[in-house]
Amino acid sequence: MAAGAASGSPKFYKWVDEQGITHYGDRIPPEYASQEQHVINAHGVEVDHLDAQKTADQLAREDQQRIDAENNRNRDRNLLNTYVSLQEIERLRDQRLTLLSDQIKVTSQFLEILNGRLRKLRSNTMRYKPYSDDPRARPLPDDMAEDLVRVGSDIRTQEQNLQQKRTEDATMRAQFESDIARFKELKGIH
Repeated sequence: MAAGAASGSPKFYKWVDEQGITHYGDRIPPEYASQEQHVINAHGVEVDHLDAQKTADQLAREDQQRIDAENNRNRDRNLLNTYVSLQEIERLRDQRLTLLSDQIKVTSQFLEILNGRLRKLRSNTMRYKPYSDDPRARPLPDDMAEDLVRVGSDIRTQEQNLQQKRTEDATMRAQFESDIARFKELKGIH
């Protein structure tokens, strides 16, 4: 093409309009400049190809694909640099999952204690107004009302912690499964 341009050989373009009709010419009309184009020589042989101008969505997808590919390469490199063997990954997985399992167990036990305390507090409140049917019942003491609120709040907090730990456990299991599968693939382990 450089030799053709230097010798003055004319360049022609081939493009397709919105009706699907193929056109040839020495210039591409401005309304088709962003579409796919083919550069042909005087003999009708394609010597160059220009891709269509990409939309913002297409460019964003390509950028994301590049980022994902780079992240995958980094992940592979980290797996191979971090672990020597499959057993090492499995040992770390088991240690971390055991730690999480123990945290879930402790949080569950603490929740049982809090729920027992709440049941006892509620039972005790039945002797006071407004919960008691006894007209001579005294009003609920402020410290007991505060204890009810505090224990209820503690229960909600521990339930959220428990849910968070269970989610973390599921996420960690899935991540280790993925890492183990990829490590096997990279090392050719069946």
